Amino acid sequence: MTSEKYPEGIDPQTTVSLSSGAPYNAVSFAQMRVTDAWKKYDGILSWGKGQCLAILDDGCKLDDPAWQVKMPWGKKVIATWNSIDGNEDCRPVPPGYHGTSVGYPSSQNLNGVRGVAYNNFVAQVRCVSVVHLKQDESKTMAAALRWVIDNRKRLNITAVNLSPLDDQRHKEPVPTVIDSKLAELRRLGIWVSAPAGNHHYTDGIGWPACQDDCFSIGGTIPGKHEIHLDRWSNIDLLVAAVATSSSNAYAAACSQVLREAIEKTGYCWQSDSKNMAEAMMAIFQKTGVPIHDPATGLDFRELDLLAALGSVFNI
Repeated sequence: MTSEKYPEGIDPQTTVSLSSGAPYNAVSFAQMRVTDAWKKYDGILSWGKGQCLAILDDGCKLDDPAWQVKMPWGKKVIATWNSIDGNEDCRPVPPGYHGTSVGYPSSQNLNGVRGVAYNNFVAQVRCVSVVHLKQDESKTMAAALRWVIDNRKRLNITAVNLSPLDDQRHKEPVPTVIDSKLAELRRLGIWVSAPAGNHHYTDGIGWPACQDDCFSIGGTIPGKHEIHLDRWSNIDLLVAAVATSSSNAYAAACSQVLREAIEKTGYCWQSDSKNMAEAMMAIFQKTGVPIHDPATGLDFRELDLLAALGSVFNI
């Protein structure tokens, strides 16, 4: 399914008969074992409740039904910001188009259709003119990350979907003004991740995913434990999706689910790393499905949410 509602780069919504609730994309959710996790930890975990996911992209249409939702504990969208103009108007301006739908896979809670962390709050931030960058927009991205840092406690922002990408091949980090903000967020234990890119490159990934303090999220083919899309040795984690924007959306939401599990169980995350964000990535990596890539000769790990939660709950 592709349409204006589900543009290039976003997993399509599965058409299903709804009852108590349905996964946003049944094939990807099954491969991530999200639906299995929902069943196993029903009534134990709250699927993002109380946590806010900051979505940094090219603007969001707030009249979209997914972002008009009011949950029993509050509105789905609890904050907006526009770091380009310095105001709260996050509406996309052409050629921007991507930010409205990129949050569906992570956060949708509409008419029984659920994203991974369907009970979370969302902060919609317009930080670039278009998601596939045509020019250097690092200054407004840095300003958006600064906004996240300044508002993290007030909104309980625990994860950032840093969606823009430059569609280039990078084997190493590219120094820019966003780096100090990424480093501060990492130190604070806030998950920040970005998509690797969708060109099937086998010799590098996009910026800012290639930066040291931004987790790089690549993709596997839904229905197959097989890598596709952009990759190199600087990929941190693979996630099943048709495009890495959705892979990244799923990863950010899964981090919120894992964070709640760590907090509820009292799991000693310090044994995995020096901050919460890196500890969660370490858990995803050690519990993930091994994936070998014949094209590069490299080995990766594919996200398995049920296994990650089982590691924390010691099941």
